[in-house]
Amino acid sequence: MTYVITQNCCNDASCVAVCPVNCIHPTPDEPGYKTAEMLYIDPDVCIDCGACLDACPVSAIEPDFDLPSDLLPYIDLNAQYYRHPTHLGYPQVPAKAGRPSREWPGSEQLRVAIVGSGPAASYAAEELLSQRGLTVHVDMFERLTAPWGLVRFGVAPDHQETKATADDFARTARRKNFRLFLDVEVGKTLTHDDLAARYHAVIYAVGAMGDRQLGIPGEDLPGSHSATEFVAWYNGHPDYADRTFDLSGERAVVIGNGNVALDVARVLLSDVDDLRRTDIADHALEQLAASRIREVVVVGRRGPAQAAFTTPELLGLAGTTGLDIQVAPDEVSIDEATRQWSVGREESMALYKARMIAELGSATPTASRRASLRFLLSPTEIIGDERVEGVRFMRNSQTFEDGAVVAHAAERAEELSCGLVLRSVGYRGAAMPGLPFDESRAVLPNVGGRVVQAVGSHEPVNGVYATGWIKRGPSGVIGTNKQCAKETVDALLEDWVNGSLFVSAPDRDVIDLIPDHLDLAGWNAIDDHERRTGRPLSRPRVKLVKRAEMLRVAAAAATAAAAAAAGSNA
Repeated sequence: MTYVITQNCCNDASCVAVCPVNCIHPTPDEPGYKTAEMLYIDPDVCIDCGACLDACPVSAIEPDFDLPSDLLPYIDLNAQYYRHPTHLGYPQVPAKAGRPSREWPGSEQLRVAIVGSGPAASYAAEELLSQRGLTVHVDMFERLTAPWGLVRFGVAPDHQETKATADDFARTARRKNFRLFLDVEVGKTLTHDDLAARYHAVIYAVGAMGDRQLGIPGEDLPGSHSATEFVAWYNGHPDYADRTFDLSGERAVVIGNGNVALDVARVLLSDVDDLRRTDIADHALEQLAASRIREVVVVGRRGPAQAAFTTPELLGLAGTTGLDIQVAPDEVSIDEATRQWSVGREESMALYKARMIAELGSATPTASRRASLRFLLSPTEIIGDERVEGVRFMRNSQTFEDGAVVAHAAERAEELSCGLVLRSVGYRGAAMPGLPFDESRAVLPNVGGRVVQAVGSHEPVNGVYATGWIKRGPSGVIGTNKQCAKETVDALLEDWVNGSLFVSAPDRDVIDLIPDHLDLAGWNAIDDHERRTGRPLSRPRVKLVKRAEMLRVAAAAATAAAAAAAGSNA
């Protein structure tokens, strides 16, 4: 028997640290880790100890004999990683564990503000608060009335195991010397200077909620939306709860083929009864129940071996009840450019994914709904008079140049009729008031997490750090942020030890500036209300999406707690 890593893998590498025979790769210190789709267990080395099973925060690891049918492909997927010649011969010794010992300076207590509350922010808080021998106070600031960022508002509602990472973040929030300030927007409610005066360091972990533009005619027609907006809408993000999407047509087109694109396609095509068992927002559930969409076309500009979506996401789409996957045979055959690239890479995960796409698309259609995966097409115009009526594409060909496969526009054009277009070509970070910003990459310019004075500079902005997407751009999965946060916190602690971090107003508590904030107790009341409401419906929770309603629930809980305390003291 061996253990198998499956679809929910979050790449946080907790499993790597506990494996006694080093059979889980890539590890965080290996070159392929940052771009890995998931981690993989070597079936020939695994000794069936089960340590990884207990360590996994998202229940992604299963024994091979106990896999349900939809997860059986992961047995071969794990094994495939180790068929590549560069993934052989790892020393069978435990990974290095523990933190380097440090001598902390003097008796002064380190004070850190973290702006944002998503995975990167939460991993940074945990990394700080778990330092042995260091007394550190961490305050986390979030502009919304709910924490955990993309875990709550970005992860698809049918990926509940992945959302379980929020349980780890909640444990961090219960640590001594941690405070949570919700409903507080840094840049408006508070300024950066307010924080800089009160904390030795400020870590920005604000993510990247903007979307990149296509830059083509018709992009702003009614019926054309960013996938970012659609995902936030069905996940109950309060900024997007009042959006409406025209689901009356039979076909939708998603431009871009990353994981978000496949999430969007799966949600649009899922049986609404399956969605009713998730935490999808009620307003989205109501609209999706009336949807007439029967086909979602997901379009990428390059070939199947270069597809941006991961193999686990592809398998998740293929496992959707009542759904067929359709491909165009001429688009999924391996072209000459990919053949040239593949020399010496015959067992690469990219070619494995391309073969899987072709295999899934060759099955005989049996369902009334389908996801059509199209390749080698670039949009040139979204067409329609008063609203979206279709998309015009240019056919691409690929060449092998300087070791890479490059797509070029060919002559042939193609049109697809549709009533809904979702643009899924990437996220974009936003500038923070008072801080430098790299407009081309849409990140805070930084070196190893230290924010610097300007793009290309190595002069740090003293006491200011970045982690997550606002540091490196929108790449990786949830667990990738763990190592990203560690790098940033290591830089911060190095500066603390070196004596370069100062605070000008250590006795002024930020709470005096934000008396009406929502605290951890308030969030716990909202969280409990959502879970309790979902329980009789066999749902993980029923999300509250309106700020006023969330504040009302928190206030009622605070009033009840105060009354109970008064009664016990009477």
